[in-house]
Amino acid sequence: MKKILFILSLTSATICFGQYAGSASSNMSAGGGTGAQGAIYDLMGPISERNKKTEDKYVNFQGSPYISETFLPATIFYGDENVGNIYYRYNALNEEIEIKRYNNDDLPVQGLSRDKKISILSNGKRMSFKTFTTSNNNTVNGYLTTIIDGKTYDLYKRNYVKFTEGKPAANSFVKAVPNRFTPFTEYYFQKKGVNRMDEIKLKNKHLLKLLDKDTEAKLKAYLKTNDLNIKNEADLLKAFNFLNNQ
Repeated sequence: MKKILFILSLTSATICFGQYAGSASSNMSAGGGTGAQGAIYDLMGPISERNKKTEDKYVNFQGSPYISETFLPATIFYGDENVGNIYYRYNALNEEIEIKRYNNDDLPVQGLSRDKKISILSNGKRMSFKTFTTSNNNTVNGYLTTIIDGKTYDLYKRNYVKFTEGKPAANSFVKAVPNRFTPFTEYYFQKKGVNRMDEIKLKNKHLLKLLDKDTEAKLKAYLKTNDLNIKNEADLLKAFNFLNNQ
């Protein structure tokens, strides 16, 4: 396996989420080995420090910055090359994939480099860092999970979390509002050969407007005949499976 070359700053860092804390190691790639193991070290970097100065915000909160607080098994790919196996969890607040070489509580947590050639495969689903366009026509970078890799259309899911700072009780008759992590889900699609990913508002009419006239007419009839509402993910999947079989 060829060595994958990355220049990473491996200074020590700390992830600041109270009980979710884990220290990143310093220069973990030194003596990291060769082959798959060495390549995995080359893909690792320090955990983001973007919230280090505001860590007091993340105390006494509701919810979680993680999609799953448990480290799950995954395989890392660089392009089409299988780099090796790791354990990961997704920090959806920072849109950062935290990884360990082994599922051991004593091991330091590190962040996966945000390189668009890197992807992780877990439970049959592939996650990677991409550029996409929101329904407000904003260009955004973040992690998307492929849920359909189709003949004509690919469908992606974006899971992210927003933090809302709480408010103290104004008086004894009003309850304090705690700090809160709130999860959100968005869906994006891309037509093969088109260098753009667009958000799908979960309304039948919105999806139809994103298609060419001939495809729009066919899908409109299919949705109506089968009484589908893409607000439900199962119906959204049916709609894109139909589009890919045209």
